[in-house]
Amino acid sequence: MVELVRKEDVLKAHEMLKKVVTHTELQYDDYLSNKYHCHVYLKREDLQKVRSFKLRGAYYAIANTPTAILDNGVVCASAGNHAQGVAYTCNKMKVNATIFMPTTTPNQKISQVKFFGEEFVTIRLVGDTFDASAEAAKRYAQEKNKAFIDPFNDQHIIAGQGTVAVEVFQDLAKEERQLDYIFTAIGGGGLISGISAYTKEKSPYTKIVGVEPNGAASMKTSIEQGKVIPLNQIDKFVDGAAVKEVGEINLEHAKHFVDDVVAVDEGLVCSTILELYTKQAIVAEPAGALSVSVLERYKEKIVGKTVVCVISGGNNDISRMQEIEERSLLYEGLKHYFVINFPQRAGALKEFVTDVLGPRDDITKFEYTKKVNRGSGPVVIGILLNDQKDIASLLERMSVFDPNYINLNENQSLFTLLV
Repeated sequence: MVELVRKEDVLKAHEMLKKVVTHTELQYDDYLSNKYHCHVYLKREDLQKVRSFKLRGAYYAIANTPTAILDNGVVCASAGNHAQGVAYTCNKMKVNATIFMPTTTPNQKISQVKFFGEEFVTIRLVGDTFDASAEAAKRYAQEKNKAFIDPFNDQHIIAGQGTVAVEVFQDLAKEERQLDYIFTAIGGGGLISGISAYTKEKSPYTKIVGVEPNGAASMKTSIEQGKVIPLNQIDKFVDGAAVKEVGEINLEHAKHFVDDVVAVDEGLVCSTILELYTKQAIVAEPAGALSVSVLERYKEKIVGKTVVCVISGGNNDISRMQEIEERSLLYEGLKHYFVINFPQRAGALKEFVTDVLGPRDDITKFEYTKKVNRGSGPVVIGILLNDQKDIASLLERMSVFDPNYINLNENQSLFTLLV
């Protein structure tokens, strides 16, 4: 029987952590409020000391570990944000930590772990996913008799993360607003477990919605099956929420307290990241943008309501922005890739531009290898539309130019190989 975290447990954590963590801003967002005809507040955990909520649970869990155990050091596994929370905590408490991270972790997160932990942290890059890294970390902790600080499947972690909700209600009370909806990301489930445990006792009326990426919908799958279900494979793009297997404790909290779990397309997440940056100057990592990306799915239900979206983290590697923009354009139906046979003669490209491209279309990629003694040759071409509605007429003109063209957007295997 799993012991659930309660409101009083979260308040106890809040009492300890209020002198350690930043009480982050609950920011009223004019743009999103106008867009969705409601009152949208953003809980800015991207402005936390380690630029994510993870410091809350990490500090509280380590602070509740007996000193005799801490003397031997601690171990954790993380895709980045939990690692930074552990590193910051261990530096402040003068505790040695061995931190396991996937080999695919963005360099920005690795460098931040080193910065926060200084000489108290040793980093080990193991495995391609968080789950592989976590398995290695648990083995190492057992072999070396060190405490393993779980990133989500732990009552102290959950209580610490739940302090986000305590601050939300404190700030809303100043504005005399009742909270109708709170949206937050789900990775392993620590954040939503803590938020929901506190919220459902504090305000049973409030709806709690968890958001996962389509490529790693481990909580949604587990709730549907009634038990923890490890996913066979995941899309690692939303690295802060790319978890194959949620925690057993977290699943029980979700089943008891969470009203809905929604999976959203990674492309929509990318569009949300860009929108947050261009409209509100907020730099959100993919997992941090999940809570806002789901508003489109809830737009009819939240009209006139008071809504809080937790921006869970802002550790976004700037080198990923090109990929983020690409995924957004593909999702929005503005960017398309094709394989087209071009006649091997002078003027063929000019003919394509004149007869096939629309007046507002642009070529973003053109790869052509001329074949000896052939009448035509394949071209991999990328086309950027000004309006997604223009695709139908483009395809009509394309079929006249080459009836056998291949739409790479509809063929993931070829897309991955050629683009």
